Amino acid sequence: MPNSAQSSQPVSLMTDHYEFTMVSAALSDGTAERPCVFEVFARRLPTGRRYGVVAGIGRLAELLPGFRFSEADVEFLRSNGVVDEATARWLADYRFGGDIDCYNEGELFFPGSPILTVSGTFAECVLLETLILSVLNHDCAIAAGAARMVTAARGRPLIEMGSRRTHEDAAMASARAAYLAGFTTTSNLAAGRRYGIPTAGTSAHAFTLLHNDEQAAFASQVAKLGVDTTLLVDTYDITQGIRNAVAAAGTRLWAIRIDSGDLDVMAHHSRQLLDSLGATDTKIVVSGDLDEYAIAALAAAPVDIYGAGTAVVTGSGAPTANLVYKLVEVDGSPVVKRSENKATVGGRKTAVRRHKPTGTVVEEVVVSQGTPEPQPGDRPLQRALVRGGELVADLPGLDDSRELLRQGLIAIPWEGLKLSPGDPSVPVVMLS
Repeated sequence: MPNSAQSSQPVSLMTDHYEFTMVSAALSDGTAERPCVFEVFARRLPTGRRYGVVAGIGRLAELLPGFRFSEADVEFLRSNGVVDEATARWLADYRFGGDIDCYNEGELFFPGSPILTVSGTFAECVLLETLILSVLNHDCAIAAGAARMVTAARGRPLIEMGSRRTHEDAAMASARAAYLAGFTTTSNLAAGRRYGIPTAGTSAHAFTLLHNDEQAAFASQVAKLGVDTTLLVDTYDITQGIRNAVAAAGTRLWAIRIDSGDLDVMAHHSRQLLDSLGATDTKIVVSGDLDEYAIAALAAAPVDIYGAGTAVVTGSGAPTANLVYKLVEVDGSPVVKRSENKATVGGRKTAVRRHKPTGTVVEEVVVSQGTPEPQPGDRPLQRALVRGGELVADLPGLDDSRELLRQGLIAIPWEGLKLSPGDPSVPVVMLS
């Protein structure tokens, strides 16, 4: 796993101003060193969702070692009145020395699941809040939306192609989260290089328009890339486009892509025409504002591959996972927030997922200040990520996380895979 940060901005300043306000005051009144436990969880899932997907743990592991305050960082904070001299001196020596436990990437989560636990002094833990939430809220949201698209695709491959619809750093993070969720490839080459994700791409209408006619454009692409390429056939008339594609590449053309129109109608029409021309093995790729609902609507269409972009990188309507970072323990004793509609359960949590003998998930059991009474079929959900400020080295790879998610979606009750709104797929039982 690369150790360099993805962003060109200082990782240490990926924080909110109020975190430094709290650190400064805590250093002044002597509470900064009190042992604390913070937890990341969702009070509720985004509207219409029945499960969340843990993603971003690997990216967080990349960023944490760089969470230090350089001389320039400290000077910026001091000169802008964010911190006083005493806090500036403390920040110059800052290094997170606590522990972090987490759910594995690819694990499902539900309201109340303690997906990340940060233990250490108040001051060192509170500074990590914004970094942790910005990574996890983004990546978990992308992975959950992408997982719903994978379910809707029913085993057909999906290409992630949303880089042009989001920030350049978010594009890489989105490609990673979508691949974790089960997408087959990404069009983002930076993500391919950084994370080893397979890449794929077709061509744009601009290439066809560059040439004097469609035949010339197709002939050029085939001459350079061979018949194992994908020709975009809807720049002009799709029927003639398919005829031109087969004329240029022959019946062994690998695929055509349709990016507009009524995709259901166009896919059936294209399949019939390809077959009549002898291109029976030529695949049909469809793209164009696809989300899980559009993909599900194409289940009966002769589509071989889906290309999804905007919906992927925006979490398909839920761009955040609604995760919060809350203090639950101070000096070994539970602390509880009692605000209306925002109450918390105090104490460090331990979680297991409980299964029937058949392997179907029954519930998630979360215990505050203790461990669940073991039962057959229980599977612990938390693992060590950081110990004494040092990263644990044996994080699962992306392929392992993909498989964990695939198995997790098989194990939940089938109703939990529906795209329609409903209760969370698995109930969370909170025990004190």
